[in-house]
Amino acid sequence: MKKQTAGRDQLGAFAPKFAELNDDVLFGEVWSREEQLSPRDRSLITCASLLTQDVPQLEAHMNIAKQNGVTKEEMVELITHLAFYTGWPKAWSAFALAKEIFGE
Repeated sequence: MKKQTAGRDQLGAFAPKFAELNDDVLFGEVWSREEQLSPRDRSLITCASLLTQDVPQLEAHMNIAKQNGVTKEEMVELITHLAFYTGWPKAWSAFALAKEIFGE
């Protein structure tokens, strides 16, 4: 996985400690623990969590999931499964993102 710089790029001057924790700890130390969970599995888990929260970060993480090898079919299944646990409207919103990212 490439070095994450989104925290520093977007918040480095405004919230430098948060940016450091985002880039170095979350994406540096936690995401790099590939012996425990693969990046692909972490992407599935992260997308599931973000979908349940209905937050805008889902879009970025769907893109990361695609880069990490998650297929369109897997993302569709993830959203379908979670629709019953998190809510139909959230699933509809997630499908709109998935169509943009994974294509029709």
